[in-house]
Amino acid sequence: MKFLFDFFPILLFFVAYKFGDIIAATEVGKAAILFFHITPPYPIYVATSVGMIAGLSQIAWLIIRGKKIDTMMWISVGSIMLLGGATLLLHDETFIKWKPTALYWTFALGLLISAYGFKKNVIRTMMGEQLDLPAGLWTKLNLSWVGFFIIMGLVNLYVAFTYSTDAWVNFKLFGSTAMMFAFILAQGYVLSKYIDDKKE
Repeated sequence: MKFLFDFFPILLFFVAYKFGDIIAATEVGKAAILFFHITPPYPIYVATSVGMIAGLSQIAWLIIRGKKIDTMMWISVGSIMLLGGATLLLHDETFIKWKPTALYWTFALGLLISAYGFKKNVIRTMMGEQLDLPAGLWTKLNLSWVGFFIIMGLVNLYVAFTYSTDAWVNFKLFGSTAMMFAFILAQGYVLSKYIDDKKE
């Protein structure tokens, strides 16, 4: 359920981009275009606006329901507001294209700082109840996530600035999601032995 909640803004960004010209032709779209002095192409700016609204809506929903807002959520929404805002105000899609990379690298840096600055393995904190691993393997697991986030950030930049914006938006939804699932499945396969051992 949490995955779907976190995935919600990404899906809305994709849909808003694909229907950007139609949305821009509505009264609300026209008002936003006038307010931000937006010039064509409209889809990327419409999608950016929708992504920002979706992020704020998530925060508002959690606050209303009295739920705890985790650090990753604050970082994610903060990045879309900062880089999305720059995209709209400066009329430059470069900023929003950097957003996934900034997010991935922030996560990677956070894992490293927690591990070596505060002696806290975040991955172990999150998964320790499900897995009984040797200390060295927890370190490797943490570093594997650091490496994965760094690679994801690099791949995003490659796609964003080598291919068209259309291709990047498609990659943002399908490519990034596929890479994430592949990594989790591969990791799950490697760790399945320890999961089975703990059940026994």
